[in-house]
Amino acid sequence: MPGRRRGMTEEAADAAIDQACRMLRLPTIRAHFDEHAETAGREQRSYRAFLAELLLAECDDRARRRSERRIKAAQFPRTKSLRDFDFEANPNIDPATINTLATSAWVKKGEPLCLIGDSGTGKSHLLIALGTEAAMAGHRVKYTLATKLANELVEAADEMVLSKTIARYGRVDLICIDELGYMQLDRRGAELLFQVLTEREEKASVAIASNESFAGWTKTFTDPRLCAAIVDRLTFGGTIIETGTDSYRLAHSRHQQSQK
Repeated sequence: MPGRRRGMTEEAADAAIDQACRMLRLPTIRAHFDEHAETAGREQRSYRAFLAELLLAECDDRARRRSERRIKAAQFPRTKSLRDFDFEANPNIDPATINTLATSAWVKKGEPLCLIGDSGTGKSHLLIALGTEAAMAGHRVKYTLATKLANELVEAADEMVLSKTIARYGRVDLICIDELGYMQLDRRGAELLFQVLTEREEKASVAIASNESFAGWTKTFTDPRLCAAIVDRLTFGGTIIETGTDSYRLAHSRHQQSQK
């Protein structure tokens, strides 16, 4: 084992820190060591406090990068946050309920979530924002459109890789299914979607956004018994939020037009 290096010059010390950070994969310490060292010297911090700050900065940055990777892996179509949601414009939605959901405890318990309401009432915004919160909390999340998921499952069945595809979705902690009810699904696609939901029942969470009330889901799932079974899977032990019928997105657009 090499002996302790004594009498290092500042240049040699900087080079050694840089090399060690590369070897140990500590990019944050490597990038910000100088400024932390200068601050510690100026404020006369102890060696322990200086080391603690460096390590905590590295941990915080790693957590941030992990969250970014999970959010990217979820494949959300756009960025939405709860901070940007206008609760005053949609009084149907209880902020306390949303804030409770934002803790992602429901994802940890494997509970479902249904967002039901007309276009422009905030369903997709909340679906993406709550999915993002879950990803930031450490959960594996996947966003998809209902028709896209059904088509993917049908193609997987045709290519004899259905079990592999279902297993891949089974490894995800939360599936966010958007636009359920916008288009009719053929019987085969609906049955395969039901299979995915059954695999996840009471084990892993599913969140859906639909512009149709449950009574109208027979337009999407034409088999009444299958439709009833899917509704049962998506509502048992879960949270149902009705976002209403008044489009605040349309109201916002009209307000902007009136201000011109």
